[in-house]
Amino acid sequence: MFQKILAYPLTLIYLICFGCCLMVFHPIQWVCLNVFGYQAHTNSVCLLNWCLMRCTHLLGTTYNFHWPDKLPEQGPLIIVANHQSMYDIPPIIWHLRKYHPKFVSKKELGKGIPSVSFNLRHGGSVLIDRKDRKQALGELRKMGEYIDNTGRSAVIFPEGTRSRDGAPKPFRTFGLSMLIKYAPSAQILPITINNSWKMLRFGKFPHGLGARIHFYMHPPIPVSSLKPESINEIETLITSKIIPSK
Repeated sequence: MFQKILAYPLTLIYLICFGCCLMVFHPIQWVCLNVFGYQAHTNSVCLLNWCLMRCTHLLGTTYNFHWPDKLPEQGPLIIVANHQSMYDIPPIIWHLRKYHPKFVSKKELGKGIPSVSFNLRHGGSVLIDRKDRKQALGELRKMGEYIDNTGRSAVIFPEGTRSRDGAPKPFRTFGLSMLIKYAPSAQILPITINNSWKMLRFGKFPHGLGARIHFYMHPPIPVSSLKPESINEIETLITSKIIPSK
């Protein structure tokens, strides 16, 4: 009970800082993209997400990354992860910035959110209409071909929506299958995310305090080595490291 009471003023301070970051970086992104080009815009997005991570320290949040013995020197990668909250995203963008991660996102996020919506529309990500399979197929094909041609990376959360208590939802394999099909030179990087759901354990307000968020990077898997049953094996690999909620 005391923690929840303390969470109210800390969350208010956090949200002010979070919102200020989004507002400040929105025009910075615009200038970087339209004046200086892709790389400047990418740098601004990475810096924004570093700042967003630092803001969460106001809530006592910490991040721990477990890295495999070896990661590819460059992309393309298909980054596949379970999804527990929006706080899964900034650490992926920052810590995997050398791979230029782009997101498969629902179309609703493409408008109305300063900085975030701008980056999704203009930074190489794709926006999916989950009710329009034909549109989704076209966007996923575009993403797969894009990363295959540029050596950049796609991030997909196959559950389709976040888990509110950390328990994994069944993977929807359509999106991942399309990326694999259209990015044959890519490697898949499975990631297990733990405890980011605790940031929203009380709902949207107040936020949870003291979350210890863990990212477990599994060894990369070349798309060229995949078999028909491999997608199910990737799901099993990711979920095997999920820590049951307490």
